[in-house]
Amino acid sequence: MFDLNHPFFRPLWRRVLVTAFCLGWAVFEAAMGNPVWAFITAAIGIYCGYGFFVTFDPRDDP
Repeated sequence: MFDLNHPFFRPLWRRVLVTAFCLGWAVFEAAMGNPVWAFITAAIGIYCGYGFFVTFDPRDDP
């Protein structure tokens, strides 16, 4: 999908913010009665959470 190991995501606060935003948006979509979009954004949030906190390995790009 996109590079979760990009240097932009090295700071912890950015990884937390992106993951929380996606999962929060999933809750919003579910509350508004849109289960398809809620599922899609929840899947993206779970993917980000896994990529940012389980398998995250920042590269030392110059």
